[in-house]
Amino acid sequence: MTDTKNTPGVDGGDAVVSAFNAVGADYIFCSSGSEWAPVWESLARRHRDGEPAPEYLDLTHETVAVGMATGYGLVTRRPQGVLLHAAPGLLQGSMAVHGALLAGVPMVVTSSESTTYGDGPGQDPGGQWYRNLSIVGGPHQIAQPFTKWSTEAASVHTLPTMITRAAELAWRAPAGPAYLNIPLEILLEEWDGRQAKPIVPPGSTHSSPEEVDPVAQMIREAKNPVIVTETAGREAGGFEALVAFAEAWNIPVVEPDSAVCGNFPRTHPLHAGSDIGPWMDEADLILLVNCRAPFYPPSRRPSKAQIVVIDEVPQRPHVVYQVLFADRYLEGNVANTLRQLAKRAKDLDVAAVTARRAAQEERHADEQAAIAAAEAKAAQAEGIDPVLVAATLRKLLDGQDAIVVDETITHSRVVKRHALTSDPDSYFYVQGGLGQGIAVALGVKLAAGDRPVVLTIGDGAFTYNPVIQSYDAANAYGLPVLIVVFNNRVYKSMNLNHRRFYPNGAAADTGEWLGTDLHRLPRLAQFAEPFGMHTETVDAPDALAPALERALKAVAEGTTAVVDVLVTR
Repeated sequence: MTDTKNTPGVDGGDAVVSAFNAVGADYIFCSSGSEWAPVWESLARRHRDGEPAPEYLDLTHETVAVGMATGYGLVTRRPQGVLLHAAPGLLQGSMAVHGALLAGVPMVVTSSESTTYGDGPGQDPGGQWYRNLSIVGGPHQIAQPFTKWSTEAASVHTLPTMITRAAELAWRAPAGPAYLNIPLEILLEEWDGRQAKPIVPPGSTHSSPEEVDPVAQMIREAKNPVIVTETAGREAGGFEALVAFAEAWNIPVVEPDSAVCGNFPRTHPLHAGSDIGPWMDEADLILLVNCRAPFYPPSRRPSKAQIVVIDEVPQRPHVVYQVLFADRYLEGNVANTLRQLAKRAKDLDVAAVTARRAAQEERHADEQAAIAAAEAKAAQAEGIDPVLVAATLRKLLDGQDAIVVDETITHSRVVKRHALTSDPDSYFYVQGGLGQGIAVALGVKLAAGDRPVVLTIGDGAFTYNPVIQSYDAANAYGLPVLIVVFNNRVYKSMNLNHRRFYPNGAAADTGEWLGTDLHRLPRLAQFAEPFGMHTETVDAPDALAPALERALKAVAEGTTAVVDVLVTR
């Protein structure tokens, strides 16, 4: 911390706001708790006096607060502040915090505890801390398994720098949430006004030429290389760098089902679909670019391929079991590494490049034909096939620079395959447990400005979401999104697993499939009606496109729209 003129009369709440200013946070996402009165007072004073402060979002559920911070961070790639309530609020938001860890989104998550329980000097923290809110070991111990870093701020004098340190840790690879427990007594303690130094973006790391040159030679000698990526597009400039690298060497790119964002244009001739299976015996070089879990089961090793791992942090600390079979690692910044490799695409074997280009062109043509055939079949079906929904969305969104946020399960492959997103930051798959999708989409919209944002979500996932609180946030902060529900009236994933594990079991014999039926739910679009949102329920193919057009028009005019599509499977 740097010494500045003391400002008597301010407390730890002002230290928190000052620190988030230093972090460069645009927003503080808060699910209210009784400990945050010092922060609210600081914000009120700053607003009154015209002093700088992050914009404060008053949200009514922990998953909404964390999910919106996640969506915002997916687009901006910068840490924001999240305030939750004590240990219970942290527990309520923990699924979304874990989702942010898996998505690689930096943020500083905070909550509180009491250290005096009313027996110390100063203001009374309230009896709720003694009776209900405290937890043995403190909430920072709870947060350890699902955050990148977790600790307690034990002094108001170190509080600002503790927050900036948390932000700097969260921002660096592998990016993810850091947690800070700030006791209420620290928030109420007088602060001397010494502020933290503003933080700057992380520096860039590089693989050395001595490391890159041998890999370039491996690519040069390979007859049938392939790139496999899950999250290259998550890195700043990673999407564009991967395109340049693949084009320079004429290497096909596979985005497996585990891909969590758009990494490569799905319309590009070098896009080789989502199945790594055909390459397991054919490829002689596999380049794993930001690919944390390429093979399943993990012991499924390619028969002859050498494997190069290109990832700033290839061994992810939060992944419990990870098998990469690497022969070489390039561990510098991914975009920089790809640019270095692209520059080395010289002295290529023309015959080998021509042969693999021709093979990939044939694969790509076959895939495009298969997509067209699936869409033609869906268009002739009696009910609404999920393929028709994704294809219709693609056509309606063409040229609009839209962003698709996906929280489907059984329909996720359909969405990826037929939405055919092709631009950076145009597709995100919600990570971790179901129930965050609406909030993540709202956070993406908060960062995306005028770009249309569409959430595709299953009916099961929809019911896990804090729907009322999410709709409240959409209205309160002017964040219109289109929510398209793929509603098959069943927890299909659960049902498929039951059938897979017990194909000849009692349920198959009697038809008693437990844990799956959602027919009893009311029409899902109706939950949006009290908020004045545009709602539609669609059960006929010829009604689908007009309904989605009306919904997109409503969104463009500033109103969230919910279209509940009753699909056939």
